[in-house]
Amino acid sequence: MNTHSAPGTIVVGYDGSDSARQAVTWAAEQAALDGRPLTIVNAGGEGEIRTIAWAGLDGGCSQELPDVLATSRELVQEAVTLALSTQPGIRIHSVPLLGPPRQRLVEMSASAHMVVLGSRGRGPFRSTVLGSVSAGVVRSARCTVVVCRPGHLDAPKHGVLVGADGSAESVPVLEFAYRLASVRSLPLAVVHCATRPVARTSLPESSIAPDDQALHMLLSESVAGLSEKFPDVQVTLQVARGPVEECLTSGSRSCDLVVVGRHPVTPLLRWVTGTMATAVLERSGSTVAVVPEAAPAGETRTQEE
Repeated sequence: MNTHSAPGTIVVGYDGSDSARQAVTWAAEQAALDGRPLTIVNAGGEGEIRTIAWAGLDGGCSQELPDVLATSRELVQEAVTLALSTQPGIRIHSVPLLGPPRQRLVEMSASAHMVVLGSRGRGPFRSTVLGSVSAGVVRSARCTVVVCRPGHLDAPKHGVLVGADGSAESVPVLEFAYRLASVRSLPLAVVHCATRPVARTSLPESSIAPDDQALHMLLSESVAGLSEKFPDVQVTLQVARGPVEECLTSGSRSCDLVVVGRHPVTPLLRWVTGTMATAVLERSGSTVAVVPEAAPAGETRTQEE
């Protein structure tokens, strides 16, 4: 079964839930802004297949499996109709599949530009803050994952918020935030989160405490090249004190998007990578983009099986 998406496509998972409809709308808009094709995916989960096999209806599993795939096709077509109703000019690939949704989406992330998901699905854990499929894909995907959280449409929005530490590994995270702010014509706030429990400080430089001068310089240097590359983006540098997940999610309801980095999936960190990103997702009041950081020198990425 071919689960590789066309290189550079935006992949969106759809299961018919309200959260998934929100994800399709966001992904279709981004595909139009980026000039990229949209790939809409539904995977009939292995749990459904096992239930059919156990039931043994109408002479066995083999006669029932096509019905699972037919349901997947119907859901994909429903999502295609939704996407075209909001962005009629985009190119769309429809991909109905069989198998575990998390595994199929992770496989497709190897060649995708980004994967877009709703925060809750239709499965047995749909009442949790972050659905099991979304959490699994965020942890293991090879590309950026955007998770659309339920939003307040009437709340005022103030642009994109990105966490940055000034390291070389975080450059892909910053660049994604700049690029998205540029194509969506949004302002960008770049935040450095430090652990000393002092009240949040907003720059300009004239108001910075002496011990924060180094942080200000670090942020300024880390964004200098990107500010030249994206001169249309209005950028604000900020210093915040406290845990990263608190710094990035306090007041997140007023953001269009929160962008956070995720350490590369390595054999050593296989079971813990993505923990901070997941914490941001569970607390955020807005859509969150989780961007894989660059691997530190001497390390290589792997894909969680």
